[in-house]
Amino acid sequence: MRALVFAGSTRTDSLNRKLARAAAEELKRRGLDVTLADLKDYPMPLYEGDLETASGIPENARAFRKLIEQSELLVIASPEYNGSFPALLKNVVDWTSRPGPGERPASAYRGKQAILLATSPGPGGGRRGLKHLRELLEMIGVTVVAEVPVAKGFEAFDAEGRIARQDDVAALRAVADGLTAPKAA
Repeated sequence: MRALVFAGSTRTDSLNRKLARAAAEELKRRGLDVTLADLKDYPMPLYEGDLETASGIPENARAFRKLIEQSELLVIASPEYNGSFPALLKNVVDWTSRPGPGERPASAYRGKQAILLATSPGPGGGRRGLKHLRELLEMIGVTVVAEVPVAKGFEAFDAEGRIARQDDVAALRAVADGLTAPKAA
């Protein structure tokens, strides 16, 4: 299985970027083919229909869409801003879901599975934002197979950026185990 892992944040010391790296490492340990992408490497203008008509889909959006198309599993670590996911992440979905010639909208996403992760400084761990992100992804044809919120994010990582609390490590491992466990016939 090929997995694309990324965070919905470009901040250098983002807790969700740390969470995305931890998830990527866990999936690699189980033999998945993992691409850890950084949205900093794929800057995109805000989606706007007139811009798309005049200039087409930006090169970085096309490149990121290719990563999505090449993956069966999307693992997204999303911050929670005011109870929802960030505009950066929505913008990425908006651009990469645009149809090419002869395609249905969101064809890059249809049939994919997703694991949604979040961490935030508060006790909810980003759960409210994950609810909104799940709704968006399911609307465009993605099956969300798991959500892992990590509460009190400032306490969740050690000095090297690894997940420090055993409960959080166990939750991430359980999701990874569920992906790689043999399916009953």
